Amino acid sequence: MKIAVVILNWNGEKLLEQFLPSVVHYSPEASIYVADNASTDSSVTFVKSNFPTVQVIENKENSGFAEGYNQALKQVEADIYALVNSDIEVTENWLKPILKTFENEPRTAIIQPKILDFKNKELFEYAGAAGGFIDQYGYPFCRGRIFETIEKDKGQYDDDCELLWASGACFFIRSAVYKELQGFDADFFAHQEEIDLCWRAFNKGYTIKYNYKSVVYHVGGATLQHINPRKTFLNFRNSLLMLTKNLPKSSLFTILLVRLVLDGVAGIRFILQGNFSHCWAVLQAHFSFYTLFLKNYNKREHFQSKAYYKTKSIVFSYYIKNGTIFGNLF
Repeated sequence: MKIAVVILNWNGEKLLEQFLPSVVHYSPEASIYVADNASTDSSVTFVKSNFPTVQVIENKENSGFAEGYNQALKQVEADIYALVNSDIEVTENWLKPILKTFENEPRTAIIQPKILDFKNKELFEYAGAAGGFIDQYGYPFCRGRIFETIEKDKGQYDDDCELLWASGACFFIRSAVYKELQGFDADFFAHQEEIDLCWRAFNKGYTIKYNYKSVVYHVGGATLQHINPRKTFLNFRNSLLMLTKNLPKSSLFTILLVRLVLDGVAGIRFILQGNFSHCWAVLQAHFSFYTLFLKNYNKREHFQSKAYYKTKSIVFSYYIKNGTIFGNLF
């Protein structure tokens, strides 16, 4: 199978200098691309000068993670797309177990490797860990990471588990499925667009899987820091858009109402912590969601699966029952 590793870049020359060598060295099976989102630094010149085997795609503007990949992948011919953040260090033979799964399992459309923390390689990394799920109200969590609690990798998730979502930090997808689903939703700009894409694939009967035999290390927060209110805005708004598009109609409005209340509680919690800018970001997320609601409601497919969540409320499990470890939730 032909595989293309595509790294989306925006003003990330230093990250490319640090991490692109591992991708080039350990990816002999792949064609490698850097898709540049109209950077204003010397990223493009750096890649062209130092990595002649890497193909550069130059997007005309910075249209975010979602549309940036949509535009770039129109120029990439491959059976499998490996969408890789610029702050990912890959390891030897990281592609082989992924390709083997795709070859042996025709209904498996999306795969995530094991994602560990580059800064502390014994720990799982926040953005994906050992694969993702959501609860009934659309809050995402991972095996190995629930909210702010990060687990140490002790081999407890060394299995080939089916997921609801795979992390966009290192995201493998069949090109045919990507095209069938019309790629990422550009309205999301960045954050949770990969969850939405996976959920849409799930609703069409495709399988999303985790493969522990493929290991990568992720810095995380290199483009947008975790404490940035912009990230809070995108996560809260995009989660609501995702629910609007993918929930079964029978439960959509009930769950949205509960979710709006829970988001209000989150806003109050930010105020009590003195994080006023994050509370304002939650309010802005809701205003933006209301303006985009009808547009995204009209994107709904004819069928939405009911069996989409792993636990009813991860918020209740984590904050009330102290369920900080994935393995203790069930």
